[in-house]
Amino acid sequence: MPTRHDIRNVAIVAHVDHGKTTIVDAMLKQAGAFAAHQQLDDRMMDSNDLEREKGITILAKNTAVKYHPKDGGAPITINIIDTPGHADFGGEVERGLSMVDAVVLLVDASEGPLPQTRFVLRKALQQRKPVILCINKTDRPDSRIDEVVNETYDLFLDLDADEDQIEFPIVYACGRDGIASLTKPEDGTVPQDSENLEPFFSTILEHVPAPSYDEEAPLQAHVTNLDADNFLGRIALLRVEQGELRKGQTVAWIKRDGTISNVRITELMMTEALTRKPAEVAGPGDICAVAGIPDIMIGETLADPENPIALPLITVDQPAISMTIGTNTSPLVGRGGTGKGADAKAAVKDRKVTARQVKDRLDRELIGNVSLRVLETERPDAWEVQGRGELALAILVEQMRREGFELTIGKPQVVTKEVDGKIHEPVERLTVDVPEEHMGAVTQLMGVRKGRMDNMSNHGSGWVRMEFVVPSRGLIGFRTEFLTQTRGTGIAHSIHEGHEPWFGPLVTRNNGSLVADRAGAVTAFAMTNLQERGVLFTDPGTEVYEGMIVGENSRSDDMDVNITKEKKLTNMRSSSADSFEAIVPPRKLSLEQSLEFCRDDECVEVTPEAVRIRKVVLDQKERGRSASRAKNS
Repeated sequence: MPTRHDIRNVAIVAHVDHGKTTIVDAMLKQAGAFAAHQQLDDRMMDSNDLEREKGITILAKNTAVKYHPKDGGAPITINIIDTPGHADFGGEVERGLSMVDAVVLLVDASEGPLPQTRFVLRKALQQRKPVILCINKTDRPDSRIDEVVNETYDLFLDLDADEDQIEFPIVYACGRDGIASLTKPEDGTVPQDSENLEPFFSTILEHVPAPSYDEEAPLQAHVTNLDADNFLGRIALLRVEQGELRKGQTVAWIKRDGTISNVRITELMMTEALTRKPAEVAGPGDICAVAGIPDIMIGETLADPENPIALPLITVDQPAISMTIGTNTSPLVGRGGTGKGADAKAAVKDRKVTARQVKDRLDRELIGNVSLRVLETERPDAWEVQGRGELALAILVEQMRREGFELTIGKPQVVTKEVDGKIHEPVERLTVDVPEEHMGAVTQLMGVRKGRMDNMSNHGSGWVRMEFVVPSRGLIGFRTEFLTQTRGTGIAHSIHEGHEPWFGPLVTRNNGSLVADRAGAVTAFAMTNLQERGVLFTDPGTEVYEGMIVGENSRSDDMDVNITKEKKLTNMRSSSADSFEAIVPPRKLSLEQSLEFCRDDECVEVTPEAVRIRKVVLDQKERGRSASRAKNS
């Protein structure tokens, strides 16, 4: 079978923050993808604002570098897919792997293989992709290269890799400095026998299979991702498996339901570095972008009109977490951050507050996000959105908020399924790295959440690594408490581990809420009197409404408070009348922290300017009646 030796397709997979995007930056720079005068940012592949803010990759992206071999041979195009390291964005990883012929597994020289390393490697081994191991960050002072290599071998054996897959090449690198070597450096040092990534490039050329094809086969191209352009409309990113794709060509479009229609390719583009450039033809193994098909979806096939043969649809793991997303139903809907003043009215003219706008936006998200599900609920203005994890759903809400949407978000729930007549719930494998002195606190924290310890190892550096199997709902709200208990030093990562029988009731938040009992503006006088009752979330002058949560109670039950109370003025003066008391700064909760804080009878109101926590039932008397009914029944 003929092969194309002028092209290689490879994905870089790793755990969060092990340096994937940094090493891709170095590859782009050293392959001469940019002119000398160009101003280059760090993490060029993280083009999304949220990716830059959070420091993680959310969307899988492809780039291409022209590598010129040192022996003077013809240049070779290396297509690189930069995938997310977080399991919540697993749908992106599965799509990325469907475009490539091999993977580079990046592992931190100090942290070693972590849960997401296991997740992405399992996906690669299932698809029979060859693996190149790259030990990155060898210059870390706490690096332990030999141990990490052995841990990686153990991981391969754990995932039932066969002999061919275990015989992988190893490259040692410092991605930040753009240096790689095939010789193991000393722990904590940069590789000494190299000045660039040349050994890394040559390993890719040697071990990544060149795309093979059948000269007689008809056209087959697989849609793996979608993009949009203001002028060209919807753009489909695809890999050509067989045959050739040309600009202006008429092809058969095989849809997900099996129906076939003929369409014309109006524009064909190929990626060079970070830009797409017009092209005339794409051959077997090429990753290209086409325009002209407005309703094309991920997983569909473009084929020969005379002999249309469909490629298999891309399958992704089932969702594990769900939350209700609906229109904003609070009294402050459409009134800006403070809810008053001419500035607020000017800022909200483009606000999106209707059910139709929210539904249209969720439908648009489904087009490009294969791991998401949107289900109808009993209410016409709310929908159940299911995804891989809390972070993936919180990112979606954050994106909608920045686009001007006002939303009400329900507490995250787990997606259960029935097996042999019994309810099963998703469980996670949680890996925790903590200093030895916090080991007891973490074990106690996991005991409350019904986690069972599977493994514990001490590297002798004062840090302990523990592995737990814990129900997914036990991890909702876990991270904030975990960081508090470990004084911000602990590192925790989890990955979906399947389903197990229902673990029973879980109580993860012991403290109740301080709930505003009337509308008005928060006063410093009221805050001074209330701050000994618990931790407050609002600043003086903030507008609140009945049923809005303004703080966390120091006791387990909810308490209705008047946070708008003003100091009564008298015409009497005495030396002791004015007592000055400092206001404790309020605790500001981010969107993720607000979702974690919620109880079952609470929800989060999200607007472009503010995130507020509120009761589902705002009326104080109605809540009291519901509570007494629940008690009596």
